[in-house]
Amino acid sequence: MESNMMADPSDFVIREKKLDYELPLKENETIELKRSTSELKEAVISIVAMLNKHHEGELYFGVKDDGTVLGQEPDRKTLRDISRAISEGIEPAIHPFIYHVDIGGKKCILVEFAGNNVPYFAYGRAYMRVADEDRRLSIHELESMILSKNRERLRWDTEVCRNVTLDDISEEKFIAFLKSAGRLYDGDIRKSMDKLKLLCGGKPTNAAVILFGERPEDFFPNARLRCATFAREDTSLILDMQDHYGDIFYLIAQAEKYVLANIHVGMRLEGLKRVDVPEIDRDALREGIINAFCHRDYFEYDSVNVAVFRDRVEIRSKGRLYGGLSVEKIMSGMFSERRNELIADIFHEAGLIEKWGAGIRKILTAEPKTYFEEVGTQFIVTFRRHEPEETEKATDDILQDKVRDRVGDRVGENLNQNQQKILDLIQTDPHISARMLSEAIGISQRKVEANISILKEKGLLRRIGPAKGGHWERLSGK
Repeated sequence: MESNMMADPSDFVIREKKLDYELPLKENETIELKRSTSELKEAVISIVAMLNKHHEGELYFGVKDDGTVLGQEPDRKTLRDISRAISEGIEPAIHPFIYHVDIGGKKCILVEFAGNNVPYFAYGRAYMRVADEDRRLSIHELESMILSKNRERLRWDTEVCRNVTLDDISEEKFIAFLKSAGRLYDGDIRKSMDKLKLLCGGKPTNAAVILFGERPEDFFPNARLRCATFAREDTSLILDMQDHYGDIFYLIAQAEKYVLANIHVGMRLEGLKRVDVPEIDRDALREGIINAFCHRDYFEYDSVNVAVFRDRVEIRSKGRLYGGLSVEKIMSGMFSERRNELIADIFHEAGLIEKWGAGIRKILTAEPKTYFEEVGTQFIVTFRRHEPEETEKATDDILQDKVRDRVGDRVGENLNQNQQKILDLIQTDPHISARMLSEAIGISQRKVEANISILKEKGLLRRIGPAKGGHWERLSGK
């Protein structure tokens, strides 16, 4: 970064900077536009609001809030006025950089600033940036910000876990991890854990317990996964709900298993081998689940929540993005700030995550429609479910090829009772849904879909048209 221009206002050099933004400029959470330095007090408030939200920002003098360029002459007096207002109006002190910029052929002033020492105050009051507005923080919000700041100075995962001894650590789990990480185990669990910084003063850390504890939930109520499936695009009708407790590795596996059991899964053939093809890419889904457990705020009492809706799958974890990151930043490149360094290191050793934050890129490459957002104190990853007919059509094409190569399957041969009932009900009503079949037969919808897949494979059933508006056709088979 260039030398600090706040050192001596009398020696200001009017430095020029070329912009790479598209015109007209637009206000957002990190850009503020001011007509002139007549709005200097408001500018100081905007700087504080952006610092408290994103730890950085840019402010332009000489541009109206609608992007119209008016111009502002960057003479030394103007720079001194800006410098003085920032120096006297903001606590704790910041050191911005001030430039002359050409916008649409007119001279304007750009102030760039950054700082991590939140909360910042403008004239004794704290503000937060919300969209393109500066909102004054309430006492409660200010207390939460200060508490969060103090928490970040401590690492939850490296703290000693109270009332825990090595007897509470599962040697079996730990040895299995060492094997997967390609590390040798010499029979001394204390020595091996100490090498991985899982002990502090000879005592297990929080990370050691939540990763390798016999029963982590006995010490951490938030060592928990909540899963639910909903019939619609909202939470008005619950089809299933499950809670799981245990170490993080176990919970990750359960989360992945739950989602795959409640979304559409097609298949493809690799030689003679049948390979399941979920409607949401398995690797992208797993990456989203792993990130939720790796980067969540374990100081907060809450579970990781997985929700399967008709049109999407949501993974919710406690804790907004860490270290001043924004959704835009994590989506634009390989930015990574790790709240739980020790847990992240163990995940890396186990081959669950990349060292340099490639997880978001991996998700978006496989599932480009994935949506990331911060809501309240939670971070949410939303995977869009593909239309059922897309998965179904791909599966049908493959299965039909397989059926053509098979011989001997005749109507009624090797069918179980539920499969025969499905064929009889479809014969009566070709438009019957999987849900209606489930209710009529008395088995789960998931089992209905599994049996339908078998009937398709046998060449006894075919779907005509899309999932919505289409119908079933019973075939005679071979």
